[in-house]
Amino acid sequence: TAIPFHIPCTPQGCIELLDRINDGKGVEIEGMNAVVIGRSNLVGLPVAMLLLHRNATVTIVHSRTKNIENVVKQADIVVAAVGRANMVPASWLKPGCTVIDVGINSVDAPDTKRGYRLVGDVNYAEAKEVCGWITPVPGGVGPLTIAMLLRNTLNSWKRATGEGSE
Repeated sequence: TAIPFHIPCTPQGCIELLDRINDGKGVEIEGMNAVVIGRSNLVGLPVAMLLLHRNATVTIVHSRTKNIENVVKQADIVVAAVGRANMVPASWLKPGCTVIDVGINSVDAPDTKRGYRLVGDVNYAEAKEVCGWITPVPGGVGPLTIAMLLRNTLNSWKRATGEGSE
């Protein structure tokens, strides 16, 4: 079989998470309403394309989207990749939805040793009470990004050497 060409690591990690959550059963992507919050070339647009290739109905929203909360509220799958700490409150989320929080932002936390803590684009404390599944920040998408980098490296080696092709 053909070895797939490189897919951007973080978007690929998001899809991998969707495929493996719920004790490995994954989340149905085909036919689902997916909203990607953020339109960057590194995460937002590539993850939207990967979701489209899996037959999701995809909407991309951004800082200039009118009534953004109403759009997000319709989503079965939310991928937050906007780079704003706690931008998405629980009130924007459809009960039972799946949330992939790509954002990693530092916020002041004078009570901590470092003076800051890391949070995502979604208000995790609120959202975990509403959604069916959510990635933590830190520790959610980041490790999958690294794993996908290793996958891409292995696939590149296989293509270069002809190993693994039948």
